[in-house]
Amino acid sequence: MASSLKGCQALKLPMRFQACVYFASVFQAMSCGIHYLASVFMAVTPNFVCGFPGNMSSVLFHNSSASSIEDIWTLWTSAENYIVVQLENGEIWELDQCSRSKREVSLELAYEYKGNKSVFPCSDGFLYDDTKWKSTVVTQWDLVCDREWLAKLIQPTFMLGVLIGAVIFGDIADRLGRQRIIWFTSAGQFVFGVAVAFTFDYYSFVIVRFLLAMVSSGYLVVAFVYVTEFVGIKARTWASMHVHAFFAMGVMVVALVGFLVRTWWVYQIFLSIATLPFVLCCWMLPETPFWLLSEERYEDAQKVIDTMARWNKVSTPCKVSELCSVQQDNLASGRTGDDDMSSTKKHNILDLFCNWQIARRTITVWLIWFTGSLGYYVFSLSSVSLGGNEYLNLFLIGAVELPCYIIACIAMDKLGRRNTLIPFLILSALICVLIMFIPQDFSILIILANMAGKFSIGVAFGLIYLYTAELYPTIVRSLAVGSGSMMCRVGSVVAPFCVYLRSVWIFMPLLLVGVMALLSGILTIMLPETLGKPLTNTLVEATEMGRNKKSCSEKTPSAHSGAALEKIEMFGQEKISTDK
Repeated sequence: MASSLKGCQALKLPMRFQACVYFASVFQAMSCGIHYLASVFMAVTPNFVCGFPGNMSSVLFHNSSASSIEDIWTLWTSAENYIVVQLENGEIWELDQCSRSKREVSLELAYEYKGNKSVFPCSDGFLYDDTKWKSTVVTQWDLVCDREWLAKLIQPTFMLGVLIGAVIFGDIADRLGRQRIIWFTSAGQFVFGVAVAFTFDYYSFVIVRFLLAMVSSGYLVVAFVYVTEFVGIKARTWASMHVHAFFAMGVMVVALVGFLVRTWWVYQIFLSIATLPFVLCCWMLPETPFWLLSEERYEDAQKVIDTMARWNKVSTPCKVSELCSVQQDNLASGRTGDDDMSSTKKHNILDLFCNWQIARRTITVWLIWFTGSLGYYVFSLSSVSLGGNEYLNLFLIGAVELPCYIIACIAMDKLGRRNTLIPFLILSALICVLIMFIPQDFSILIILANMAGKFSIGVAFGLIYLYTAELYPTIVRSLAVGSGSMMCRVGSVVAPFCVYLRSVWIFMPLLLVGVMALLSGILTIMLPETLGKPLTNTLVEATEMGRNKKSCSEKTPSAHSGAALEKIEMFGQEKISTDK
């Protein structure tokens, strides 16, 4: 039924209605980018030392003395440093980050001391450097030293919620409709986003953030399906690719709000209300005609089509009743073929490994999905540690995505999918190696190189969605894209742990991303080019496309395959998740 809408004049240009729906829907995608990267400033760990018992009279750091610890933070250079304080009762304490020592002999205040010391735990809390951030979740709940691992779980648990939310809401949207899920998830982002700011302890904070991740991920998945069902076929590639661009704009908003607001709970509230206008008007968005027709709600579908016709100034909108009669004729003529298809077995994940050609293709595609997500978040999360202004760094890392998706759209149509993917993956690997050889004093050069790396991996990351759909036949296409998307989310869960490896070796995250990108680029050489090729319908055709480049392009689909291809053309991308 839905494929018959292809000839509906209300769905064709000029697309005033579709443009309004598209921009209204993807505007809220900014909130997904906001919440995905909010922790880079909200969970930052400032300089800190153990607290001390009693009242302080003086403080010493190397050869510099001061009346308060706040004056010392500007001199702090390393976690190996310690601060010496003298209390009003004459006691002298050495304050390290995770321990404190009381000098047994307190003759005079000096930085170096060779006498006996008594070591104590940080039972009086910690003192934090608040010159940059007045408050973070780390300082709020003392997530340092033996509780540091709790701080490092904040981003991975959020990404786990992203994974689960995409699966749950993607399925519910097919059952209840896109409109209801868009309403629920957009409202959920606002409610849970604000609720995070009012959590009373670390565990409630993580739980509410987990729920926020689920609705954010759910919105991104369903919004992509929603806009692809409204946007015309000619504009679908560009429209779907630029959902990523609005996500990147959300990252830029995080940098701006982080620069202006330095208290974590106020920062979280400002981020959550950034897209409040959409929450107030999202109830005006209609359900898609495709879903309504699939549920046989013909009158509701006709109302939406008539609305689209009025907005698009189409004088003769299509009638659902006419489409119904055409559909019945098609069903009658294709009944014999359908009887044959009804006995077709259900496919599962093992079909992606049915032979060596398809298995090798699946492993390569999964690796690209994983590498794209890993590289995307490693470059994004590491941007605040590159030196210079961390807010400007994150802003530039988000801004560089905007042109990369334009380049990806042009290159994939001019050069081909594989011929675009290979050089950008290998370029990402080379940039990772290049950054390792740049002296740490050249902070501007390091930032530019990281922007180039984010640009390269962004092109590959945006392209793999469509390429995966074209590499697999109809019978396992959704399965292939869905499994690839799951590998993408696994990469997003692993990425924060990868960034934490900077404490082992500063270049360890770049080394891992570089090796994965190089391996992915080399394996991509063995993938077939799909530009200008018809979509395959069976695993035999997909295997043949890998063995003989000419055979697939010369095949003429059967009548039954032609009907399937028409339906795929309308819906082939709606299963593709843009969740990062």
